[in-house]
Amino acid sequence: MSTLATRFDGVAVLTKANVYFDGNVVSHTVLFADGSKKTLGLIRPGSYFFGTAAAERMEIIAGACRVTLKDQSATQAYGAGTAFDVAANSGFTIEVESGLCEYICSFLP
Repeated sequence: MSTLATRFDGVAVLTKANVYFDGNVVSHTVLFADGSKKTLGLIRPGSYFFGTAAAERMEIIAGACRVTLKDQSATQAYGAGTAFDVAANSGFTIEVESGLCEYICSFLP
C-alpha cells in the first residue's frame, strides 16, 4: 500500500502555474501552515534537466520516469508509489517516455 499523499487539507494554493520547457512540465505551488511548501505537477514525454537550490524529494504519484542525478552516470526507473531525493545545489535529469508522469515535489529542510 502506498504511503504517498492523495490529499492535502488546510493549505493555500498559488493559482499561477509554474511552466517549464514550453509547457511540457507544469506545476502549482502548495503552501502549508507550518511554512513548508510543495509543488504538484505533471511532466509530458521528453527529457528535462532541473537544477536544485534546496534539497528536494520527488514522489511519483502516477506514470513513470527515469532519473539521472547530476554528476552520476546511473539512471534509475521510478513509477507510481516511489520517490527519490535530490541534494541541495545539485540537479537531475528526468525522462518520461510516454503518457504523463505526475509528481509531488517536497522542499526539504
